[in-house]
Amino acid sequence: MKRKPNVSYRYHHMGVPTSEQRAGEHYSSTFRMYTSGGEDPGGFRIQFHRFAPGSCLHPLIQSTPHVAFQVDDLESAVADEHLLLGPYEPFSGFRVAIIEDEGVPIELIETTLSDEEVFGEPKANSVIYPEDTVPLSAQEVIRS
Repeated sequence: MKRKPNVSYRYHHMGVPTSEQRAGEHYSSTFRMYTSGGEDPGGFRIQFHRFAPGSCLHPLIQSTPHVAFQVDDLESAVADEHLLLGPYEPFSGFRVAIIEDEGVPIELIETTLSDEEVFGEPKANSVIYPEDTVPLSAQEVIRS
């Protein structure tokens, strides 16, 4: 990925695929994916993603860690890039796309939301979590 001279890029988080169940993970029925983490130890926020069989996300997203950058202009940032996902708005005020750069997924985010708003409680009734209540764990999904 070549940085676009008219776009500013700021580290947002690292996404790491895992096969291990982790405490506090939330289940997305849209993507058949569990997400946990999002804490910010030492200034480098990390999220873990565990994928259920049948996830619709690109295999590269499911298997390869990605870095996410916040950008000020998502459309310009993804111009002429190979898109793996999006651009789309998983919840209000938060636009995302994932591109492929030399075999590596890179997430690009455009938002004016604070980190607390983004990484706080998962957003029910959204694209990622369409349910009225976000399932809090794998056990909760299994019980339903």
